[in-house]
Amino acid sequence: MQVWKFGGTSVGKPERMHSIKNLITEDGNRKIVVLSALSGTTNALISIGESLKANNDADAVEKIDTLYAHYEEFIEELYSTPEGLAEGKSIIEKEFSFIRSLVSIKPFSVKQEKEIVAEGELLSTQMFEAYCREQGVKSALLPALDFMLIDADNEPVLKFTEEKLGSILSQLTDKQLFITQGFICRNPRGEVDNLKRGGSDYTASLIGGAIVAEEVQIWTDIDGMHNNDPRIVKKTFPIRELTFEEAAELAYFGAKILHPSTITPAKMKGVPVRLKNTMEPSAFGTLIADKTSDREIKAIAAKDNLTAIYIHSTRMLNAYGFLRRVFEVFEKYKTPVDMITTSEVSVSVTIDNDEHLDSIMAELRQFADLEEVDKDQTIVCIVGNFSADKEGIALKVLEAMKNIPIRMICYGASEHNITLLIHGKNKAAALNALNERCFLYEDTMKEIFSAP
Repeated sequence: MQVWKFGGTSVGKPERMHSIKNLITEDGNRKIVVLSALSGTTNALISIGESLKANNDADAVEKIDTLYAHYEEFIEELYSTPEGLAEGKSIIEKEFSFIRSLVSIKPFSVKQEKEIVAEGELLSTQMFEAYCREQGVKSALLPALDFMLIDADNEPVLKFTEEKLGSILSQLTDKQLFITQGFICRNPRGEVDNLKRGGSDYTASLIGGAIVAEEVQIWTDIDGMHNNDPRIVKKTFPIRELTFEEAAELAYFGAKILHPSTITPAKMKGVPVRLKNTMEPSAFGTLIADKTSDREIKAIAAKDNLTAIYIHSTRMLNAYGFLRRVFEVFEKYKTPVDMITTSEVSVSVTIDNDEHLDSIMAELRQFADLEEVDKDQTIVCIVGNFSADKEGIALKVLEAMKNIPIRMICYGASEHNITLLIHGKNKAAALNALNERCFLYEDTMKEIFSAP
């Protein structure tokens, strides 16, 4: 069995839902289909929640009515029979009745915020599954809240998913398609929660790992993961193959097509992940698995809005225990470090969440000297196969960056990346320079299109 995930743009219009139904039923194989909310819905629900939190009930009601009108128009075009349309109306009436009930709950808490955001996936999946049944497909709705659970550290409990989902599927042997929600789950208190923004990819990978799927397919609106950011760089191309490690690096450091957490569950169970294009289903896309090609430099990604902190030991040389104390501070405030470089008496780090920056700086000053932090920094990550016996890779990268100031360099900590820190204003120039120096475009395109 395969797991296929479709994002908000893929289900954002009735005709796209029609196309997806044809796509997932074409080969006749059983699948679990994970859907996001319709494009724009999650943002609309968050906005409603913000109005309720501010006690602006009139504004919230107006926003609810606007969103409801959108769904009324949507189902008119989605269903082709009176019976289908009646079921569609019943679905949106039920879910919007719940949304409207939240207006009277005071105060509007985090619990209600998570409940209202979950409505996007609950709407899209029920509407789509009803449409599949209207079209004669043997489908079933799998409520993600029955088998997706996070623990007290907000980490998914894969064993719970394995047991619960396995039990549910064993009772539905006559069904061809199973439709479920991405993103949403329950927390240890049994409340509705979520896997954070972009979490539908994560849901698909968790389900794929739980059932040890043949393959997980993430369907978007581009031909897989590109070798560089196509919004900034003109000559980019889709990468045919990546290892799990390479894909994880690219996702973490800014490749928007894939949620950073997606790869882990699939990698744990050896389940390949394929990135596909709903607008061009025949395109190969990108296959992420244990093995890949020997191409040295595979892709480049960039992560913005970082803060760099420069920390110097007050004890000068041989200051053992210094790094431990530094990282205990970041651990205390649950602030991950993206990049680190060290010398005998200093350490430089970057963080992408500066919520606790003032407290972190205050504690670091108790045993270290600090420079002024640098904000608006960008990490540029060059990903590929950089084993120790490879020659000239770092030289190629640094030659490309000869006219761009570099604040930090990290190379050798992994066989899969070279990481550079630059000011955000130099991002576009850096990505274009690296693309020109690291990829022979014509040769690469020939390799791609001559591949089997």
